[in-house]
Amino acid sequence: METPVCLWISGLFNPMSFLTAIMQVTARENGLPLDDMCLKTDVLNVKDKTELTANAENGAYVHGFFLEGAGWEQGRGDEQGYLTQMVLKELHPVLPPMHVTAIRSQEKSSVALYECPVYVTSMRGPTYVFTAWLQLESDEFDPRIWILAGVALIMSED
Repeated sequence: METPVCLWISGLFNPMSFLTAIMQVTARENGLPLDDMCLKTDVLNVKDKTELTANAENGAYVHGFFLEGAGWEQGRGDEQGYLTQMVLKELHPVLPPMHVTAIRSQEKSSVALYECPVYVTSMRGPTYVFTAWLQLESDEFDPRIWILAGVALIMSED
């Protein structure tokens, strides 16, 4: 069986097992211990998953995330999009597909990134899956604004 070009991660019974597999494959390919690996997320500049025509060289393309407490400004060209204020009456905007890769924990950078918790449902708490790193508008933008707003990614609108 072949992995789809862009996997609907929300449809998996245990999405964290798929993400752990990404870390395992990367660790084995590079001869690294799994304990030193972490996930890196990059939101793509495509509006729809059908625009992706080939599997990712490393990691995987995934979709099925909704933002709660914020909006997403689509990037232009090679420039990545970023978190923005919510649009009125748009409670759960759809996040564009995301490229998830595994990197060594020491290589992780938190500059201009928001540590966004990902949950299965809006109930949050026990439905926590992993932490996605979402791009901020600039290096000067304070990520605490999004923490206070309770921004999170959810995998179903309920």
